[in-house]
Amino acid sequence: MFKEKDLVMYGTTGVCRVSKIGTPDFALEQGWKYYFLEPLYQSGTIYAPVDGENLSIRSIISAKEAKKLIEDVGGVKVKSFNPQSLQQLSQHYQDIIDQHDCQALVGLIKSVRKKERDAEKKNKKLGQIDRRFMKLAEDLLYGELAASLGKEREEVADLLSEKL
Repeated sequence: MFKEKDLVMYGTTGVCRVSKIGTPDFALEQGWKYYFLEPLYQSGTIYAPVDGENLSIRSIISAKEAKKLIEDVGGVKVKSFNPQSLQQLSQHYQDIIDQHDCQALVGLIKSVRKKERDAEKKNKKLGQIDRRFMKLAEDLLYGELAASLGKEREEVADLLSEKL
């Protein structure tokens, strides 16, 4: 169980601060406890059940883990994936996002950037699905690393873009 003020990764929302743990007005009858999550890079409040079984919430990585990941970015292998359809491509990317793993996000970003370079060599553009999932992966990864290291997302993006 998380505590108030903890920083957590919540699904595809990204880094959130647990602002409160309690029962929101809409759940008073059931008496269920919820995390009141405030996204760091978006506005609003998210209510996540404390005992939700399929809840995709975890602690952010430590500063030590973040530094190690940044050091090791160059060593992350780029895996090629050749889908038969755009639906398969989208599902492949979604499966990687759903792992909620920083190293997997690095792999996704690197593979899409390689795909982009290859497309540019052929005077083509990167597809919409590739761009959408690369942006999502970058937002999740850069947000978590920035929160772990106490830096701005743009700083982390600049630092990683050199290494990616």
